[in-house]
Amino acid sequence: MRVNNSSLLKAGAVATIATLALAGCAGGGSSSGDDAKADTTLTVWVDADRAPVLKDAAASFTKESGVKVKLVQKDFGKIQEEFTAQVPSGKGPDITIGAHDWLGGFVTNGVVQPIELGDTAAGFEDVAIQAMSYEGKTYGVPYAIENIALLRNTALAPEAPTDYNDMVADGRAAGTEFPFLIQVSAEGDPYHMYPFQTSFGAPVFGTNPDGSYNPDDLQIGAGTGFAAWLAEQGAAGLLSTSITGDIAKEKFNSGASPFFITGPWNVGPAQEAGIDVAVDPIPSAGGEVAQPFVGVQGFFVSAKSKNTLAANEFLTNFIGTEEVQTALFEKGQRPPALTASFEAAASDPIVAAFGEVGATGAPQPSIPQMGKVWQFWGVTEAAIIDGGAPATLWDTMAADIQAAIAE
Repeated sequence: MRVNNSSLLKAGAVATIATLALAGCAGGGSSSGDDAKADTTLTVWVDADRAPVLKDAAASFTKESGVKVKLVQKDFGKIQEEFTAQVPSGKGPDITIGAHDWLGGFVTNGVVQPIELGDTAAGFEDVAIQAMSYEGKTYGVPYAIENIALLRNTALAPEAPTDYNDMVADGRAAGTEFPFLIQVSAEGDPYHMYPFQTSFGAPVFGTNPDGSYNPDDLQIGAGTGFAAWLAEQGAAGLLSTSITGDIAKEKFNSGASPFFITGPWNVGPAQEAGIDVAVDPIPSAGGEVAQPFVGVQGFFVSAKSKNTLAANEFLTNFIGTEEVQTALFEKGQRPPALTASFEAAASDPIVAAFGEVGATGAPQPSIPQMGKVWQFWGVTEAAIIDGGAPATLWDTMAADIQAAIAE
């Protein structure tokens, strides 16, 4: 039995809150007593897609603990900025949903606090706990893992390609409009292009012995071979800055290509369009393993929360349960972070295949220095694809990133 799914642990946690509630109501002045007063309300920021699932979890938590949970729906794309701005002044929620690559900035700005998972950490996928940790401390309870892979229309391409050239050849043999599809857009899309970059042995940062990223070891400058390849693919018309995510999705679903490099969020629409989809590893273009970024989503506790105990109990013993993690998966189709839920979901071959690809991936860097990379990275890739000098542009980008980090 997994600790975080144990009814005994949940009962003990609720009893702890109830006991402290009584102590608080009896006039105790300690912060722990105040933390669990019967009239405590946890404010939780959540996006619209996850809100229905959290509504049920919140109701169960309130019923068992007496602590109310107020769910506030937010645009996911605005949460990071708003949370960082509001918490220092004592505003904002007790808990927010978020992505793991926000963590470095959150810690640097002092807006989140560590979470004590204890033995429950062993119940989650290792990559999920690693992603939610910073400088040796865990700051979030993960609920989903996601990465991109290669979607294949089995009617147009019966077999998985062995490498990039094989994929292009199979795509051309299918006689479709596009040999393969990947979103690039006018601003570039380094997230989707990263597997090809890593296949040329050019990660963004090097890593420390414990697997964490080393901000002093910028390695992206070693990607001149990748840059030359980008230029070649752009000249051949295989990569195009006119292909947005929406266009790539529409074209694949209409049968205009046998291959589409994307995430699990586009599997459902393809199946609804009548396509028999298989999920394969992203083929290598440079000879080494094509590693996609692995993203983890979870929940963080505000550094200014006055309800720390209740927030931790809600996350570890309700959001961290198999029931809730499975419900979140069923809503968003992103593989669960909790191992028990992931193993159940992996009975679906699509989920299992994305998980296998993700196992070879790399957590998207959450260190603050990563913020200095994005502003130069995508536009440089787009400029190269559009015909710019690859070596010159790539070297300039690497120098600009290094200078920005040093500021």
